[in-house]
Amino acid sequence: MAFNLLIVDDSVSIRQIIKRVISISGFITGDIYEAENGLAAIKVLAGNQVDLILSDIHMPEMDGITLLEKVKKNKALCHIPVVMVTTEAREQLVNKVMELGASGYITKPFHPEEIKQLLQRILGVEDAGDNKTEFEEGDF
Repeated sequence: MAFNLLIVDDSVSIRQIIKRVISISGFITGDIYEAENGLAAIKVLAGNQVDLILSDIHMPEMDGITLLEKVKKNKALCHIPVVMVTTEAREQLVNKVMELGASGYITKPFHPEEIKQLLQRILGVEDAGDNKTEFEEGDF
């Protein structure tokens, strides 16, 4: 089964890296939507079926924490898992986003296999086999 993802980050290059890492990991995706901040993400969510959101925390206009709060308070969206992707690993911040309803938290840099395992765990998908590539030895 392919899953539709929404990647939310104010950096175009980071969004591209996340897409590339997911591709390298072998995780099967459907549509991958992008948004430059939480406000743009809400617009994407209004018109598209999304199975999982990967969101940065620090963004202009609407940050990832506010996006997480809005998604979890919206009856039409609250079922969508949200994974926070950020450079911050402070325990207080991790605890806060998990208490607000985040399904997971991953810090940059990350390894393709790490993100694949997280997505599989959250979406309840079993690994279909060994999809290693020459890129799996590096972090992104």
